[in-house]
Amino acid sequence: MLIPSSRKFKKEFKFKKGRIPNITYSGAFLDRGDIGLKAMESGRITSAQIESARKVFSRYLKKSGMKTFIRIFPYKPISKKPAEVRMGGGKGSVEYWVAVIEPGRMLFEISGENAMNNENVQKALEMARYKLPIQTKIVRRLIWVSFF
Repeated sequence: MLIPSSRKFKKEFKFKKGRIPNITYSGAFLDRGDIGLKAMESGRITSAQIESARKVFSRYLKKSGMKTFIRIFPYKPISKKPAEVRMGGGKGSVEYWVAVIEPGRMLFEISGENAMNNENVQKALEMARYKLPIQTKIVRRLIWVSFF
């Protein structure tokens, strides 16, 4: 499970009325890989969901020499009070960690020889899409061919 090693404050507030900011400008393009998974809507992805997507990649790509990159990290703590507890008494303990995702954010990347044409890579990304709570799309790197 992905958890931050240390933080200045243990607990954090929500955004205004729980809304997630609009479109992202950082981390929106393929950086390290040839093919990747891009978020199409905003939401929260827990560390358990990121881990399950990572397991799908390792299962489908086994020993093919492909390298996977996880471009998101769950840095935001979500706290919860126990059931049937009266009002007051402060904020509850941290239950899990989430990554806040804006539309356009690149979530995962895969690089390696023939990553663009490999059927296992395509299937791994399709299976990882089912593990995530937001809509995503598969993005490929553009290859420029020079005729000079």
